Amino acid sequence: MKKVLLASTSTLYGGGYLEYLLPTLKKHFENVNTLLFIPYARPSGISHEEYTMKVGEAFSKININVRGLHEFENPEKAIQEAEAIFTGGGNTFLLVSELYNNNLMDVLKKVINDGTPYLGTSAGSNIGGKTMNTTNDMPIILPKSFDTLGILNFNLNPHYLDPLEGSTHMGETRETRINEFHKQSSIPVLGLREGSWLEIYDNNVIIRGELTARLFRQNEFPVEMSPGENLNFI
Repeated sequence: MKKVLLASTSTLYGGGYLEYLLPTLKKHFENVNTLLFIPYARPSGISHEEYTMKVGEAFSKININVRGLHEFENPEKAIQEAEAIFTGGGNTFLLVSELYNNNLMDVLKKVINDGTPYLGTSAGSNIGGKTMNTTNDMPIILPKSFDTLGILNFNLNPHYLDPLEGSTHMGETRETRINEFHKQSSIPVLGLREGSWLEIYDNNVIIRGELTARLFRQNEFPVEMSPGENLNFI
């Protein structure tokens, strides 16, 4: 049975790293002693070691130890044997490139589908979709493929932002970019606002948090999906 949380962000404005999620994570990772962390996305270019230390400090508050995947001589075996896994945010292009370069995309998908508890935030949530094509990140490196884990039957757009009312900004909105994507692909896209996450337990995909999520489908008007709604119909 899949046991997955995919969060739009790791940190809310004014809060600490993972602070708003800790009560949920305590339940999600119940009976987990050691968490395997995948630091490949490297936000702001942070090192694997620094990133893992940051995650370790957060999880120490719920009495879970953290080890970084970079610490293991055999990362594939580390994923296969992990009690639970967390992939943090940063640059999705870099994350996906590293997963493919280390031949880890398929093994990660398998253990998640087999029931290893998983958490993704931002880029780590992006890879839960069918492809990474709806990421917001700059393409700083070219992965071998844009195909990702396919935990969901749709794509995610974490950090989804609505147009600012009264703004004079003439650039593209998130909705514009997603509509451009739908000129090329029929994959549905969920815009996940800050402070929201998806809870995927078995075949149920529930929106959690206090805000709605915006669902985009090719050739259809976008619709707002409320917290508590099940997206398993997609």
